[in-house]
Amino acid sequence: MKLTHYFYNTLHPEIYHGNQARPPFFEGWYFKLINPEESKRYAIIPGVILGDNAHAFVQVLDGATGQTAYHTYSLQEFHFSPGEFAIQIGPNTFTADQIHLDIANGPLTVQGDLKFQGVTPWPVSLVSPGIMGWYAWAPRMECYHGVLGFDHAIQGSLAIDRERINFSGGRGYIEKDWGQSFPEAWVWFQSNHFEEAGVCLTASVANIPWMGNAFRGFIIGFWREKKLKRFATYTGARIEKLSISETHVDWVVSDRRHRLEMRAERAEGGLILGPTKLEMGKRVLETLNARIEARLSHKSGELIFEGTGRHAGLEVHNTLALIN
Repeated sequence: MKLTHYFYNTLHPEIYHGNQARPPFFEGWYFKLINPEESKRYAIIPGVILGDNAHAFVQVLDGATGQTAYHTYSLQEFHFSPGEFAIQIGPNTFTADQIHLDIANGPLTVQGDLKFQGVTPWPVSLVSPGIMGWYAWAPRMECYHGVLGFDHAIQGSLAIDRERINFSGGRGYIEKDWGQSFPEAWVWFQSNHFEEAGVCLTASVANIPWMGNAFRGFIIGFWREKKLKRFATYTGARIEKLSISETHVDWVVSDRRHRLEMRAERAEGGLILGPTKLEMGKRVLETLNARIEARLSHKSGELIFEGTGRHAGLEVHNTLALIN
């Protein structure tokens, strides 16, 4: 990989990173869509995997019912624009500010167009290129992560299984992953439906292979009043508590100035597919029906924010390896 290409890709987490990648490699984008009445919620996940069974795909998760569908496309049907986030998978197109879907066959057919307004990504700088912080510069990590839109307005409609759903006035969220494989174990949750408008909480903790060993790393972003508060391994924050039961995830982190208490209530969901180093072979239970209680305070105890996030995305995978 040419050095200029490496620098450009690292500083642009939103774009496709696989044009010079060797297998094993995957890349996937995650669009969360909730209508204004909050009665319909979907995750649309386009992506590509390179290897023996190389192909592109568009996954669909109906958050209200847990129904899922995995639509496959040949690698020849996958196209991307160098230098910007614009991909095409069959007749479906995806950018940071709009998507066009034309999935006409199989379960969970989807057809229509959506536009996004006010999309704000995780800030990128030379020393901290997005949510990964300086780890984004580390080559050959198992999995990289990006947040492309904390909380934005949606305009347009989709026909899903021939039911026309109006998303105008609803809210959306966009993130992505790429690399060799999903981690061995992780917890991830996100909500941008708090009582206070414009608030987004996204958090993940995982077992991360590193130089022949592994460590428990975490990244949390709390977006409020157009400002981002970070808690992460690379910021020096620490985990005070991580407790995972069949009903809840209780997680407390702190740094020198602030403390963030989170309690995610688990809920039923559907099985989506995630990448291993061989194929899209991980069966991942994801829900869009979780609730997250969040409390941010100064270390002195003075309250900054307290609220409950609705319609939260939540994944809890192989947690015995994570907490031990």
